[in-house]
Amino acid sequence: MLRFVTTNEGKVREAREYLPEPVEQLDFDYAEIQSDDMGAIAAEGAREAYRYAGEPVIVDDAGLFIDAVDGFPGPYSSYVEDTLGVERVWELAKREDDRRASFRAVIAYCDGEEFAASPDPVDREERRGQDLAASDRDSATTDEQVVEGELPVKLFEGWVPGRMVAPRGEGGFGYDPIFEHDGTTFAEMSPAEKNAVSHRGRALAKFADWYAER
Repeated sequence: MLRFVTTNEGKVREAREYLPEPVEQLDFDYAEIQSDDMGAIAAEGAREAYRYAGEPVIVDDAGLFIDAVDGFPGPYSSYVEDTLGVERVWELAKREDDRRASFRAVIAYCDGEEFAASPDPVDREERRGQDLAASDRDSATTDEQVVEGELPVKLFEGWVPGRMVAPRGEGGFGYDPIFEHDGTTFAEMSPAEKNAVSHRGRALAKFADWYAER
């Protein structure tokens, strides 16, 4: 059985669509480190959750990255939403000619065991190459990505491209009304439509493929 560390039941339901293994929610408030790298944030959360639960866990971290403002709000998306609000983020984005953006997610898995090398990075307390682009990280080997340490954490990344738009739609949550993918905002999509293209879903699909061979 896998424990998904989250207070969001919707994330657990989404994970169950990808994983044959039973997935149960673990409501555990881990300390979130301050970092510009979502992988490092999720990895440390997974370590702490594993130490607490003593069984395999997954933790996710996600954010909105706006190209024209150097990826802001990125790993700070939740804090920015709480303090500035979605409307003010749109006010910032609409000033730019380039309104390209992406939603990105990282799934971190920890079960206390070592992992064999693969194209997906492993985090052992400290990551090298944190400034690599997502495409570079997808092709990096574990030897390029890690240093020696303890409690390895396997990382899986997913992203979906789009653009910033004026708020539309009544569904979703967070930045969904101002993020458009293929002409439709996430807030205009049904849950099934959003899950089919979501950044978290793409990260979960990578994890599911790897986990099936674990």
